[in-house]
Amino acid sequence: MNREALKVEFLAANGFGDARREALSGDASTRRYERLHLAGGTRLIFMDQPPSAETTPCPPDASPEARAALGYNALARLAAGRVEAFIAVAAWLRGQGLSAPEVIAHDAGSGLAVLEDLGDDLFAVMIARGQAERPLYEAAINALVRMHDATAPRVLTAPGGITWPLLDYDALALKTATDLLPAWLPKLRPQIRLDLEALAAWEDIWAPIRVRAAVGAGTSGVFCHRDYHAENLIWLPHRRGAARAGLIDFQDAVRAPPAWDMSMLLHDARRDISPELEAWALERYCQLRPLVDQQAFTADFHALGALNISRILGIFARLVSRDGKPRYGAFMPRLWAYLNTCLADPDLADLKAWFDRHIPQDARR
Repeated sequence: MNREALKVEFLAANGFGDARREALSGDASTRRYERLHLAGGTRLIFMDQPPSAETTPCPPDASPEARAALGYNALARLAAGRVEAFIAVAAWLRGQGLSAPEVIAHDAGSGLAVLEDLGDDLFAVMIARGQAERPLYEAAINALVRMHDATAPRVLTAPGGITWPLLDYDALALKTATDLLPAWLPKLRPQIRLDLEALAAWEDIWAPIRVRAAVGAGTSGVFCHRDYHAENLIWLPHRRGAARAGLIDFQDAVRAPPAWDMSMLLHDARRDISPELEAWALERYCQLRPLVDQQAFTADFHALGALNISRILGIFARLVSRDGKPRYGAFMPRLWAYLNTCLADPDLADLKAWFDRHIPQDARR
């Protein structure tokens, strides 16, 4: 059966065969979304994620060698778009009183699901329309605190026998992240020349940062959304408190230090975050989690922020140079600006010196 016939059969079997289907714009993933328009005006979201479209996700007990053989998703501990991951994470988030979409129907084995429609009011869209930033980011921080205060389980479950492991963002996954920039940025910027000495120095600088983050993930890690930014947050002003931030694109969740989610939120590749908003958000987060060591958290925010930004720069370089998606290049100057801010931390002086030595200013664009 071809994919379209499978989708038609699934919709009919779950009572949505007569719905009008509206294709929605895609992103950089292999997922596809449609809006279902039902009689009476009800709207739902139809998720289509072919299980064979990506490499295998990471088995919980896989060795580093096995993960390397399985491919990038296993190395990075990504969910490979698996619908069962989305369902299990959504159930956990909803159990915390947060606004993840309700799953109405699914065939996880086929990669199909019908979801609650949280609407189109992405934070980024609403701010571009003139909505004040502060209430939106307050809701985002409130939701993040709710996630981070909860005990992060090792296995997530959902009705129907759905289970999914919540893996640590471990040293190998973090190394996979740091490897992206030296692998792909020179392909986009030919003036960059990274010899063996430069690559060895890059590895030496990151190794202790990765170890610290991996230990933190394993011993005191929180539930980490992992892709927490203004285009994955939906404004729901008629809900209350932390539930005012609608959550999507969370299937790659892991256990990680809390600074990772804050970096994703405040080092947003697609929109400018002012120093004032960043300072307020960090202060607000620490006020709501008074047991957090603010000095250590700030150090992690800069170090893991620099790692995260470097990772995204590598991904965008790959999307432009390999995949022919030039629009991602337009986000890179903003990322360089965020990286410069992180590198101003004296604890990252060696990393700053590496960039100053090996990445010319005309390549930072």
